[in-house]
Amino acid sequence: MITLVLGGARSGKSAYAESLLATRGGRVTYVATIVVGDDADLAARVRAHQMRRPAQWVTLDAGPDLARTLATTSGPVLIDSLGPWVALAGDGDADALAATLCGALRAHDDDVVVVSEEVGLGVHPPSEAGRVFRDALGTVNQAVAVIAHEVVLVVAGQALRVKSAP
Repeated sequence: MITLVLGGARSGKSAYAESLLATRGGRVTYVATIVVGDDADLAARVRAHQMRRPAQWVTLDAGPDLARTLATTSGPVLIDSLGPWVALAGDGDADALAATLCGALRAHDDDVVVVSEEVGLGVHPPSEAGRVFRDALGTVNQAVAVIAHEVVLVVAGQALRVKSAP
């Protein structure tokens, strides 16, 4: 089953997504897409995410090739999140990015929970680069939502089911 969890910054989307797989117990592969670099605040946020995850979860850094990382991983997976991945890999065609990712999601052998930023509700980006990113992420989010069995929007820590599994 593919579940897409959308939300804005600090909405609680990652914690909600983690809760979906934490109840299963056992090993879950957490696929991280963000590159921390020298940002101390971001490093602290990443540590907080790591501390709340069960000890048996394994973390992989995807880099720009998220589809290959997913293809070489078995069992339940949590991908957190699509925004940094699109920023890393998004210098090309958003439709091609979406198609490649959706193919890998469909081919995966177990449940996948995908976290992504809902950028369409934010302020209008003042730069061309910001608009290109927003549009690319919107394209990827829409493509994943089409193939997802469930889509959830998290607002202020509250989950709103947008699409339910049949």
